Amino acid sequence: MTDTTLAPAPPAQRSHRLDPVTFEVLKNAFATSVDLMSEQILRTCYSFVIYSRDFSSALCDARGNTVMQGSGDIAVHVGTLHFQCQAVLEEFKEDINPGDVFAINDPYRGGTHFNDVSFIRPIFADGQIIAFAQNKGHWADIGGNVPGSFDVNAKEHFGEGLRITPVRVWREGVFLHDVAQLLVSNTRAPQQAMGDLHAQSEATAVCEREVLRLVAKYSRETVVEAMQETQDYVQRTVLKKLESLPRGEWETVDFIDFDPGKPEGLVPIHIKLTLDGEGIHYDLSGSAPAVDTFLNSGYGTTFSAIYAGTKTFFPDVPLNSGFYAAVTADIGPEGTVVNAGWPHAVTGFCSGPYEKLMNSIFELWSRIMPERAMACAFNLEYLLVGGKDSRQQSSPYFMWYDWMAGGWGGRASKDGASATAPVFGPGLAVQPVEGQERLSPVLTTMHAIAVDSGGPGRFRGGCGIEKGGMLTDASSTVMSYCCDRARSITWGIEGGLPSIPHGVWLNKGTSDERFLGSNFSSVPIGPGDAFTRPSAGGGGFGDPLEREPEAVREDVIDGYVSVERAAKDYGVVIREVDAELDLFEIDPEATEALRSEICAHRRAWLSEDPRSVAARYRSGELPLLDVIRRHGVILDWGTGELFPDTTTQFRELMQRRSAAAWR
Repeated sequence: MTDTTLAPAPPAQRSHRLDPVTFEVLKNAFATSVDLMSEQILRTCYSFVIYSRDFSSALCDARGNTVMQGSGDIAVHVGTLHFQCQAVLEEFKEDINPGDVFAINDPYRGGTHFNDVSFIRPIFADGQIIAFAQNKGHWADIGGNVPGSFDVNAKEHFGEGLRITPVRVWREGVFLHDVAQLLVSNTRAPQQAMGDLHAQSEATAVCEREVLRLVAKYSRETVVEAMQETQDYVQRTVLKKLESLPRGEWETVDFIDFDPGKPEGLVPIHIKLTLDGEGIHYDLSGSAPAVDTFLNSGYGTTFSAIYAGTKTFFPDVPLNSGFYAAVTADIGPEGTVVNAGWPHAVTGFCSGPYEKLMNSIFELWSRIMPERAMACAFNLEYLLVGGKDSRQQSSPYFMWYDWMAGGWGGRASKDGASATAPVFGPGLAVQPVEGQERLSPVLTTMHAIAVDSGGPGRFRGGCGIEKGGMLTDASSTVMSYCCDRARSITWGIEGGLPSIPHGVWLNKGTSDERFLGSNFSSVPIGPGDAFTRPSAGGGGFGDPLEREPEAVREDVIDGYVSVERAAKDYGVVIREVDAELDLFEIDPEATEALRSEICAHRRAWLSEDPRSVAARYRSGELPLLDVIRRHGVILDWGTGELFPDTTTQFRELMQRRSAAAWR
């Protein structure tokens, strides 16, 4: 499948009649109309998830092409909203009227996953459709097999929740209560879902009022022309920037941890980038078949990853269909992990192909724009605990729906950002612990920087977070986790080293300790059960032996790096004088000697027999981070079982991304 954007003719072939001042005023007014939608939904939503900014908005033109995104939208949403608007147009054609509002969440019609429900309102002026206002919000539950609707074990979408093909919820201003009731009754929190439904619809009405205000002031023709010229402006800007960049082809590969339907081994997502002077072209046709779990991507989210990853290297360019017109992609035939198609399960795309594609694109563009280079960022993760809340007499369903901040990759001239939102959605807010505890019977027991989680490098990856919780007054409760990179661990580039593996521990440090891994569903838990998991940091950039010793000492003082890992990862020998007073001293002679020793042995460490490494880990001789960062060996982190094929693939990546740049 190639780019399905309804792209108009190249902007160079069209004349533009708006004067620069009017164009600039209207271009920014469109952005304001979208941001007003965001402000409206933020203040009227019922869902704590949406309140934590898991939503996006867009203004589309009469053909469904995106005119403007908001300033704080979730990256994954933005590249899909035009597909969903076009799906409504395809479905209803001429039967679209003033006062109509449509709903859609269909991943097979360009959407994200079933929890993300969009409401789309046509905007009429002088009896003609001139635009569409759209708001997409993540409903905490959309039905399916597990609370929160994230079922790792799903192979087909039927167990994931309600699929909403384009459907009318308001007809000419009249609320269709029966239709709305049908939608929300398929969720575990129908009152909450009904509240969000109304809040999202009203947000689109706010945008409609703002656009009609512009029509009244500037005329319908002028506003419509400005919508087209805004897209043309973005396309021209991108093509102009490409003129100064080299032409050529660049390739890389990233991986999903495993396919439960096959023997162990990483699942490849292959991507090739071509710059030919006429645009930006991607080829994903070499990617693996769809996996037997929900970590697949539909075409909409794959295009979204391509757009969002590319846009990161063009930060000053607005995002709309003009940008999409400058980017094409061959995502291969239906049935692959990046173009799954119906009825493959796709809810976990966000932890599966999406961020793998974004980070791969970061790596490719880092070769083209080395001054903006960045290593791999941590993987988005969701932990869901759902059951009956015994604190209330009626024992209603609750969904403790949690995601964490983490670290982005080290960059060409500075360390990666720590404890920040995932690349999936830089506007995503960390949920307030106090709000979570009020709404759900889950007590947060810790929430702190994860020491040594930043990938070592000349510029260190940002640090991740460790968060712990305990179930209190609840019954019939299960836990599910959507993540990845317990095996395809967040990687460094240009000599940088990996971060740490993802995964959840249940009752860690007790006789009932269990490592649950990075993807599981419906694990029963009861009151008093405690769980903890880290988010990874970013991968390191550059050889860690080239990091300034003083910078390593500052990391130790800040609690980002331990004294032990300062020596093992950076070769910097630090003596603790008084930790409470932040007094640590560098031993220059010992540091020089240790760095020489590491430099002499590290290639041999990366070739050591993996079976021996695994045995030493199981015996307690080798710590986990030595296994990963020195030996490039991947194990089941709970049992110590060796994954030989996965290790071979991981070592190949470390040889290419890390060892190849070591002196």
